[in-house]
Amino acid sequence: MDISSLMAAFGGTVWAAVALLVALIIIVTIHEYGHYIVGRLCGIHAEVFSLGFGPALWGRTDRHGTRWQISAIPLGGYVKFLGDADAASRPDGAALVGLSDAERRHTMPGAPLWARAATVAAGPFFNFALTLVLFVGLVLWNGVAVNEAIIGKVRTVPHIGEALQVGDQILSINGIATPDMKTVFDVAETLPPDPTVTYLILRAGVQKTIAGPNPMPPIANEVLPQSAAVDAGLAPGDVILRANGKDIATFTQLKSLTEATNGAPILLNVWRDGATFEVTLTPRKRDLPNAAGGFDTRWMIGLSGGVLFEPQTRPAGAFEAVDLAWSSTWLMAKTNLSAIKNIANGSISKCNVSGAIGMAKAAGYAAKQGLESFVQLIALISLGIGLVNLFPIPVLDGGHLVFHAWEAITRRAPNEKVLGFLMTLGLAAVIVLMVFGLSNDVLCQ
Repeated sequence: MDISSLMAAFGGTVWAAVALLVALIIIVTIHEYGHYIVGRLCGIHAEVFSLGFGPALWGRTDRHGTRWQISAIPLGGYVKFLGDADAASRPDGAALVGLSDAERRHTMPGAPLWARAATVAAGPFFNFALTLVLFVGLVLWNGVAVNEAIIGKVRTVPHIGEALQVGDQILSINGIATPDMKTVFDVAETLPPDPTVTYLILRAGVQKTIAGPNPMPPIANEVLPQSAAVDAGLAPGDVILRANGKDIATFTQLKSLTEATNGAPILLNVWRDGATFEVTLTPRKRDLPNAAGGFDTRWMIGLSGGVLFEPQTRPAGAFEAVDLAWSSTWLMAKTNLSAIKNIANGSISKCNVSGAIGMAKAAGYAAKQGLESFVQLIALISLGIGLVNLFPIPVLDGGHLVFHAWEAITRRAPNEKVLGFLMTLGLAAVIVLMVFGLSNDVLCQ
């Protein structure tokens, strides 16, 4: 590797690390603020609000007596409440000695059970709220598709014939009526793999028949992070002309050819901005969610296909945006939980779990694709962190909620020695999960 390649690799690594750091700062701040503000509303005093762990680099104390600080290791954060022994919220019995009942009420161990449970649960649920808010913002920013089959954006592809234009209304494709955009997509999936199809369009009030590109060309709508396509330098908008010497007219053809290779390398002829080039890449096994709630394992190169055009959009209403964002958040939550279940029972590969390296690569790539992609990634990571924190593992929020449930049922707090042992065990489990994710980043390709 020459010096320019080394510099490019180093620059890419730094960019990925910075992108991940920005994402984590946003997500961790929201998570910990959830703990802080709900605890404060419940009458529990927060002594420290820290972004990061280790020695404090900067800090200030507000009028409520809370120390806000930035610490040296930017891999998380914590809120230390009055009565906590450490950032993991172990009870500090010594700190409670000599306190009056009124003073104990403002400590974490001395607060009512409902207040402690609400404070603990607030962190993950603020993560879920962040995901929902970001999805709402994306819907409001992008708008929603109109029902009519009117073109709002057309992608550029190499084609001999007349091109579709923004504002064209598609009345039929190959003689099949298309009264709305859903029908357009349904018809597109049934078309033969021909590079050209016949459109009846309404343009500027005049009906016109043209020979236009196939509505589902082999164009890269999205290049997935940590994929063979990324490693080969492919980018959104690239059009695949041939695969292993075979002409490709639709994305479905490319998908079928990839799945039939059984992991063998593929030579692609690619068109980009009027120029053509060749790349060779090797498909990788990936587990994809299916409509039944399970997962299908497929050979993939990491390209997400799209249609030739995007529908015209209209502004979304506030309630409509919330409804669409909630549906997306709920679907992603179910998919994540299903993936965890299937990894645990061995139905899908453990390589679906990424560590810090994989997250950094994904964050760096999303940031390069633009603000919208980066916001989507923050939303997805926030959702994942919220779900993981609800796992019943001591030191995580879910573990604390289990302890609170035990106290609610038995009417007594867990034994301090047992609690200490379980917290240590939980910390070890978290470390094992982190190492597991990092090993996947290195070993899984």
